[in-house]
Amino acid sequence: MNPSETIISVRDLRLSFGPKIIQQNVSFDLKRGSIFAVMGGSGCGKSTLLKSMIGLLRPTAGQILVGQEDYWAQNDKRRTDINHRFGVLFQSAALWSSMTVGENVALPLEMFTTLPPHVIRRLVELKLGFVGMEQAIDLMPSEISGGMRKRAGLARAIALDPDILFFDEPSAGLDPITSARLDNLILTLRDGLGATIVIVSHELPSLFAIADDGIFLDAVTHKPIAHGAPRDLRDHCTIPEVMAFMNRQADISPTDETKG
Repeated sequence: MNPSETIISVRDLRLSFGPKIIQQNVSFDLKRGSIFAVMGGSGCGKSTLLKSMIGLLRPTAGQILVGQEDYWAQNDKRRTDINHRFGVLFQSAALWSSMTVGENVALPLEMFTTLPPHVIRRLVELKLGFVGMEQAIDLMPSEISGGMRKRAGLARAIALDPDILFFDEPSAGLDPITSARLDNLILTLRDGLGATIVIVSHELPSLFAIADDGIFLDAVTHKPIAHGAPRDLRDHCTIPEVMAFMNRQADISPTDETKG
């Protein structure tokens, strides 16, 4: 694995709904093997950016390059092929309530491979074992805790051995101990599988613990206003909005430096 290799490049991205601009002038590079945090206050467009990166929302302008390919310039079939490189954990884990944990994890394998059922079952056992959930393979999502549902969602996200993982608020709703365990699991995914990870989150302890790069989106100017590891932004950034977020301060108004 080449840690200096750029795996995704976002170039001058603009995201909007009709005349309403969500974010603009968004540019960054995602290095292979990194854990990249998308940060910012509520309503700044973090999840909207994630949706654009995984193919759920076409940007108004700009490019998302996956390797050397302009993702949104490809036809539907090619985008689907590229999507097989992605694994996604949604905020709610998004498990099908009518399917067992094992059936949820098996779903991508059944949809996108021609493997026989006994091989899929073994792969499901392996993926669940990787996240410490093998004992829950035949349980329903309603029979397990919120933290276990997140881990089951992770197992499904890695079912097709993707090299890029996207997590939307993975620690949301979890107690501090469960959240710390999930952070350790994410680090294990990065180190054990060589995965590159994008995390949308406002959970500062998690960001400081695991992210080595990131971007800060501003809800007022609708632009990124800082770029770097969360720990570095906390310790060295002098932009008031970023300082307020990283240090849990309130009542910070935009300065001339970050307006329009």
